[in-house]
Amino acid sequence: MQQENNKILGRETRGPIGAEQLDTVPWNHGDTDATVEFSTNELTAICPVTGQPDFYELKLTYRPRSRLLESKAMKLYLWGFRDKGMFAEDMAASLLKDLVSACDPVEMNVDLTQQVRGGLKIRTVVRHG
Repeated sequence: MQQENNKILGRETRGPIGAEQLDTVPWNHGDTDATVEFSTNELTAICPVTGQPDFYELKLTYRPRSRLLESKAMKLYLWGFRDKGMFAEDMAASLLKDLVSACDPVEMNVDLTQQVRGGLKIRTVVRHG
């Protein structure tokens, strides 16, 4: 989690951010069994072999403990993958590791689907907790 004076929320930001810059906000309802979901079909990365763009659909679901992922920071973090060369399976595992580290959820699921390329659609689901 970022220090208060380095937060992304409320500041003008003009580019992607790294995992270490992910903002969280307090979740003051620890006695509530809640599920938070983020989804997007605008996630991209580069194939590390061909250099061609890969397009993904991400469905992130988590049960917060005491911190919530902040949505603006999430958008900027996901933007950072567009120039990274990585396979779908590696991306799913990296997302899970980074996001669990940022907010320490009770549980989290990353469901990542790479859109059809070469006749195949790849879906990778990784879980924490």
